[in-house]
Amino acid sequence: MGNINSAFCCLDHTPSNHNDATATTNSGSSASHGAILTSDTRYDIFLSFRGEDTRHSFTDHLYDALVRAGIKTFRDNDEVDQGQDLNLEIVSAIKASDASIVVLSQNYATSTWCLEELCLILKQRRECSHFVLPVFYKVDPSDVRYQNNGFSIETKASTRWTDDNVKRWKMALTQIANLTGEVVSGSETQLLKKIVDTIYNRLDRKQVYLPPNLIGMDARVKEINCWLNQPDAEFLVICGMGGSGKSTLAQYIVYSNWKSFENISIVECIGSRCREPNGLLYLQKQLLKDILGGKNRRIPSVCQGVFKIEEVLQTKKALILLDDIVKSSQLDALLGSGNINKQSRIIITTMENDIGSWFRSRSRRCREYKMKLLDDHESLELLCLHAFGSKDPMEGYEELAKEVVRYCEGSPLALEVLGSSLSEDISISYWESALKLLGKDIHHDICSVLKKSYDSLPYDSDRELFLHIACFFVGIDMDCVVKILEPDYSAVSRIKTLIKRCLVYVAPNNKLMMHRLLQDMGRNIVDQESPIPSERSRVWRNEESYDMLRNIRNSIKMKGLALDMHVLMEEVDGYKREQIKRSRLWTDSLQEMDQLKLLQLNYVEHVSSYKDFSENLRWLCWHGFNHGNMVSHLSIRNLVTLDMSYCLLTCFQVPIVLKSLKILNLKSSRHLAEIRNISHLPNLETLILWNCHKLAHVCETIKGLTSLGTLNMTGCENLKCCFYFPHSIERLFLQDCKAECTNSFPLSFASQRSLKYLNLGNNLFEHLPSYTHLKYLRVLDLSMCSRLKVLQDLPSTLAELYIYYCESLEKVTFETHRFTLLEVGYEGCSNLSEIEGFIKLVPLAKLDEPDLEHMTWLKRYQDHELCLAGDDELTVGRTCQLQILYEFNIMSTSLLEIRDLNMKPEYLSESTTLSFDVPLCPKDRRLKGLNVTFKYSLSGEEWVWFVKISTTNGVDLVYNPKVFGKPGPSEVAVWLSYFPIGDKLTHGDQVNLSIVVLSGLDIQHCGASLVYSYCESAVDTLQSDKEWIDILGGDFSRFQLSTGAYYLCRRDFFELREIGRLTPGWFSILVGDTVEDTEIRGWRKTGRPQQMCQSYTELKTVRCILYGPQLEDVYRIAEMSTSSFVYKSMEFALSLGGETSKSGSTSDFGDGAMEGLLDQPEVGAGSLRIVESSGRDRTKPDVYISMKDLDNDDFGYYLKEALKREGLRVCPMDREDPEFRLFRTIDHDPKELPAQARASIIVFSESYARSDEHLDELLMILDEMRNSSHFVLPIFYHIESSRVRENGRDLLLQSFQGSEESLRKVDQWNRALIQVSHLPNVYFPGWSRNDDDTAGIKEIVSIVKYVSTRYGIQDTFYEQKGLY
Repeated sequence: MGNINSAFCCLDHTPSNHNDATATTNSGSSASHGAILTSDTRYDIFLSFRGEDTRHSFTDHLYDALVRAGIKTFRDNDEVDQGQDLNLEIVSAIKASDASIVVLSQNYATSTWCLEELCLILKQRRECSHFVLPVFYKVDPSDVRYQNNGFSIETKASTRWTDDNVKRWKMALTQIANLTGEVVSGSETQLLKKIVDTIYNRLDRKQVYLPPNLIGMDARVKEINCWLNQPDAEFLVICGMGGSGKSTLAQYIVYSNWKSFENISIVECIGSRCREPNGLLYLQKQLLKDILGGKNRRIPSVCQGVFKIEEVLQTKKALILLDDIVKSSQLDALLGSGNINKQSRIIITTMENDIGSWFRSRSRRCREYKMKLLDDHESLELLCLHAFGSKDPMEGYEELAKEVVRYCEGSPLALEVLGSSLSEDISISYWESALKLLGKDIHHDICSVLKKSYDSLPYDSDRELFLHIACFFVGIDMDCVVKILEPDYSAVSRIKTLIKRCLVYVAPNNKLMMHRLLQDMGRNIVDQESPIPSERSRVWRNEESYDMLRNIRNSIKMKGLALDMHVLMEEVDGYKREQIKRSRLWTDSLQEMDQLKLLQLNYVEHVSSYKDFSENLRWLCWHGFNHGNMVSHLSIRNLVTLDMSYCLLTCFQVPIVLKSLKILNLKSSRHLAEIRNISHLPNLETLILWNCHKLAHVCETIKGLTSLGTLNMTGCENLKCCFYFPHSIERLFLQDCKAECTNSFPLSFASQRSLKYLNLGNNLFEHLPSYTHLKYLRVLDLSMCSRLKVLQDLPSTLAELYIYYCESLEKVTFETHRFTLLEVGYEGCSNLSEIEGFIKLVPLAKLDEPDLEHMTWLKRYQDHELCLAGDDELTVGRTCQLQILYEFNIMSTSLLEIRDLNMKPEYLSESTTLSFDVPLCPKDRRLKGLNVTFKYSLSGEEWVWFVKISTTNGVDLVYNPKVFGKPGPSEVAVWLSYFPIGDKLTHGDQVNLSIVVLSGLDIQHCGASLVYSYCESAVDTLQSDKEWIDILGGDFSRFQLSTGAYYLCRRDFFELREIGRLTPGWFSILVGDTVEDTEIRGWRKTGRPQQMCQSYTELKTVRCILYGPQLEDVYRIAEMSTSSFVYKSMEFALSLGGETSKSGSTSDFGDGAMEGLLDQPEVGAGSLRIVESSGRDRTKPDVYISMKDLDNDDFGYYLKEALKREGLRVCPMDREDPEFRLFRTIDHDPKELPAQARASIIVFSESYARSDEHLDELLMILDEMRNSSHFVLPIFYHIESSRVRENGRDLLLQSFQGSEESLRKVDQWNRALIQVSHLPNVYFPGWSRNDDDTAGIKEIVSIVKYVSTRYGIQDTFYEQKGLY
């Protein structure tokens, strides 16, 4: 069996010297008694024989023949102590062996040890597929079967020959005689050879070689082993890119589980072997021989082979591995379409990503497993094993090893190949020299494996498409790429082929991604076309593109060329930079590139000629185009995408009709004032005018564009009235436009009935018209509309509503008077009193006595104050006057303890539980409901409690209110509530009430009172209020558990359990053991997570081109799931648990998504949005950087310098910095500097959590965030936020152990780590490169700039720079 060329793994399976297993004993009964076995001792064969019959004859010859054949054999040993319990040794020896040979001789059945040994061997056969070969030595098999002659055994007086034992032994003798075996007759030499061949063939089917240095295997196998044990499992498909470790994982599974099967078969390299002459026929023969345990069967043809394999698969319990399946026809030829033994398991590895579709038509059960690449820690360990022979890098090689890990992006193949290559010379100079090749060239051994997927693509156009993506479009929006490449490469369908072959994938934010090694492989294919760049089909390296254009190199083969002058100036050294500045770039050579389809000329200022550009251009990206008007003779007739972001155009108009153009991006064209003749773009689908601040007029013919679906006019604040929107618009962005709802600009969208997404955030209107006519509207974002007071009659089709920081908003109502939203965000709406059908929170002073029903006495205390706790979205910024909460048709409030007879309950308990029977209803009265009350004080910082009510008449509910009163440290409060469940209570019912406290409350007593009304006023005001009948007395199925109980809660408490803040059994305490707590995983404000309709799901990431293809981002709609224990900002929908893209830094911010920063909820009273620029204190730093310098010196230095270049005062700073003296002279305590800054950047790295100084710093920063206007941006540098969130406590305990005080600090730090890991962040993966760091630092700076310019942190600086 061939070795596996994969780097995932390895255990050595080399046979040991036979002396390790040799043993003799002078025991009269010669049952095989083994040496003392350790847990890792393994044998191929266990020999069972009667010593006095065959020890020095047949058995000795058999043992010698087995050992000479390399078969590791166990037999008895002289070294076993006479007094040892031999039975235990026998058990260990048999279990440690893969098979047994039982030599049945004349006196075998006279030994109780031999008979017990036989029973154990047969038990192993039943339970572990232990192979057993009986050898009948000078005895008749029928004598053994029927216990005649020497095998006749009877009960004896001896204690061992009992009735039970004799029955067992007889059954064992019958079973062994019924097995296929060998009868000794004739030449013993020939018989011994036959036995050895049988054993060798049998064992050969089950020996699996795995290469050394297995890393990361156990975690992946754990996910799969449960599948093996499922009764209805048939097929497991392991899919992934080449070199990801699929084959090794599959073989490890076989290695770990072969004992449970009769036979195993590993058929390798099916894809390549099928291309050989008669390759498929040979594979069929191998598979059939394996399943039959080494027996050859003649197969004349492939079709006959299918029939024979089908026949065998129905009866044999086999474990089969089919490696590298490429086509469904190969699977059919090897397995057929017949039934398979239900106990068999078949594992398939493939580079196809959708092989599951092959099984749907065959009614076979298939589970797909997508191969997970190694994480940074596993990668480093594997690399070091191959490079240094140890799990850790040698001293001085740490950063070099990390650079290799970043390059490999988790590919086991690449880590093994490069590690082995680098091991040839362990010198730093050799490593530094070798690492310069990374990204420029790719190792042949890596490329040859990866190229198999590329070569297997069915069409030449597929390969061309792959190369275009590898060179130009990695990280670009999928929809944009499809539009650009569809005309020439049928991209809609063919990209799906690339995805199926694991060559590309689509990230959760809809960006088209590719593993870096695959990208390097693709670019290497282009490089191999010619050593001269101008003779290749694609040029993407900036310096090569620049030299080619500057030297006027013509190319008739060129299909794509990219040049970004800004990036080029950063890439070259100082001398070359000055040379570029002095020279002029000529573009005459573009005129000869007739095949050119893709062209990028970012910030190219001097173009010699625009004539005769290729008529085949599909994509033109020209950021910073420096003409005031469009060039009339520019050849763009066949363009699909035109990206002129940051251009200097004052007027945009195209001289000719461009029927092919679908995407036009003019983002941040700050001088653009007018767009003319837009009717010349009849098929335009996406128009981006973001931050075109001076844009005043758009040609009214825009309303005639029938294909325009996305229009982004964010920041177009000078638009003139009477702007015409086309009827076809589906996604419209109008935030930051200073729009008011007037007769000339009504914002009614009466003709835009296809609207699905509408963003009107941060505008000036006080009211909006009804949108009930927008039947397709799914998402409405009105965040930061601070003047908006009322939202009325929202359409019933609306799925998401965002009203963050609508400070004047008081009420939201719906067309149907029912709450139908799936998501709602209302952080910062300090005056919001009602969202119809969802929640109502009203100051007691604003309610009339009829509103309070039987609790009118509360009006006497309307001027009392008690702050609220619970839902931060509702509590922050609200008045402390007593509030009444209405939700689920339940009314509740809290007030500090007072003496009032109205507060004395009818039924009282000094504990947290209470039971009573419902009495007869008084005459002329009707039972309305139940008052529930309890007295409490707070303890701790996390408050989790529920009211639970159940009755013998079927009422079963638990309730957790959105908000409740928060008494001070020495205060006692009373919670009062009314549950209108009177129609569910009858005379004699037992009512059981309990206050279930999971954390944070001390209950002093609880009580309940029945509430009655006179018959003439029998209809409860609350129940008759149709607005509040959604829950009690109405439909609240979203909140119903599988048991029928109602879980009336709007918070995901499962989240607390996952981070260890609630004990695993908390839910069973609440509702009993009949419901798993996983049932409430992801519980939302609206109850159980719903299956979302397709149109809603598509809108979770509303895609639009913000930067053009190179820096394209998505506008991400917020997913709110805030809770009081965690400070959460607006989360942008990037992932469903998916993976982070692996092509550089990633963040929760795009330039467009910066608006999400506005929505950062505060836990304290302040927020960044109230910072004023006029009183800027020049003695305070703007940004504090909390970072463990030793982890990332260069990164920290460049980050600080980049921030300082933008005029921001950064702290801590170097002592040489001129402003350092200013900070020291005003007596700032260094430990208090985070509190002095206006914002903080926290750079998390591997060792951050090992420093108590930095952890205390983190506590101070988060405290500032809660209590003042302090903005926080976390950076996760080579460590994932999920690891900080999920393993933070373990990381801390590794460094801080000991006293109770230490554990208390660990808990405090852990809460802080969890809290900050939920904030929007920027992530630098462990494999990111230096250029990725540079791009990431730019992104960080842009975020800080956005926040600072938006809120005045550095207004003075930007005014001086003239950037406003």
